[in-house]
Amino acid sequence: MEGKIALEEHYAIDDTLQDSNGYLPPETWEELSGRLMDIEGRRIDEMDQNGVEMMILSLNAPAVQAIPDRQRANEIARKSNDMLAEWVQRNPGRFRGFAALPLQDVDMACAEMERCVNELGFVGALVNGFSQADVEESALYYDLPQYRPFWDVVAKLDVPFYLHPRNPLPSMAQIYEGHPWLLGPTWAFGQETAVHALRLMASGLFDEHPNLQIVLGHMGEGLPYSMWRIDNRNKWVGDERAYPAQKMLGEYFQNNFYITTSGNFRTQTLIDAMLEIGADRVLFSADWPFENVDHAANWFDTCTISEADRIKIGRTNSMDLFRINL
Repeated sequence: MEGKIALEEHYAIDDTLQDSNGYLPPETWEELSGRLMDIEGRRIDEMDQNGVEMMILSLNAPAVQAIPDRQRANEIARKSNDMLAEWVQRNPGRFRGFAALPLQDVDMACAEMERCVNELGFVGALVNGFSQADVEESALYYDLPQYRPFWDVVAKLDVPFYLHPRNPLPSMAQIYEGHPWLLGPTWAFGQETAVHALRLMASGLFDEHPNLQIVLGHMGEGLPYSMWRIDNRNKWVGDERAYPAQKMLGEYFQNNFYITTSGNFRTQTLIDAMLEIGADRVLFSADWPFENVDHAANWFDTCTISEADRIKIGRTNSMDLFRINL
């Protein structure tokens, strides 16, 4: 399929590059770091070779979210956003931008969100999970009451928010001790992000802002296959729900969330997700440079779904959600 739009596609700047190293072998890191730092060369070649017309670019992880110093986090967010805006301006037919945000400080995050959308023309924000603020051993999740003014701004701007994974802090990850192979995209990323998303659903946020839209990668971080059980078990408390939200959590998942195919190129999983959340709420993505564009495209272009759904997922859903005219 030609004309695909991909939206979990990352870059790095010098200040954040090492966040993606993860103790990789030297030859692997050389390849990955080269991919992360390349914007207008090989990246566009990969797009051209695989029918990807546009990428929505975002900063690598955890980057800004792992900088406890609020001023420094704001500085790096603004620096990366300004660089991204220059790349988008030079390549408006190939790129759009997601804002990096210093959510360590709500006022700074609100100001940067407004600047990125209103002045830089970004189509939303991508944030790498919880933020560490002031001290290393802190983890601020965005259902907390102090973040309501931030969500007011996102709702006012009417742009999506992509909740991207990061690993739990070591002090909160005892279950992975002795099993490092479970960290990162193997398992910990999905678990961490799914719980964060469920906290948002249960908080009442979407009762206050029913049109707010959250994007989750990796085919929904496992949530499409768990929502029925989550709601079924919560029914045991009777009419008095144990959480502030007014509805069953599955209703928010179906009305306030989109999911992408990033890094999860399996047809059975895609079909299950489509049955749970609907083809109108699934978006094509690759997860470059951590996954290959050709792996994502070759799978998606031939997977056994209808051509109408392929066009929706590959292109038009993203055009509608992000108001992209091509």
